[in-house]
Amino acid sequence: MPIYWAFLTYMLLKPGEENHEYWFMFNGIDKVLHLSIFAMLGFCFTAAFPKIKFSYFFQIILIYAFLTEILQEEMHLGRSMEILDIVADTIGSLIGCSIYKALQKRFL
Repeated sequence: MPIYWAFLTYMLLKPGEENHEYWFMFNGIDKVLHLSIFAMLGFCFTAAFPKIKFSYFFQIILIYAFLTEILQEEMHLGRSMEILDIVADTIGSLIGCSIYKALQKRFL
């Protein structure tokens, strides 16, 4: 979990690069990426701390999402703060948490 969190922080704060057009690129792919990486974070966080209260989980994830977006804006490395990224991060983490809870009920 700490390794994934460190990797995620690096990926969210690394300098922006020139986007090249690839066959799989579409408008809004960055939101899908935010959603998917935060879904993995939500899953791993819930797996690592299964007894954490949902309100604490939600607060920690939301604070992390806000901090990474604020740091992107303040670091001036070609990244910018977007509210929709925070929304995608929050939804993704909730999806990851829900998947873990569903798998836990089914298999444990």
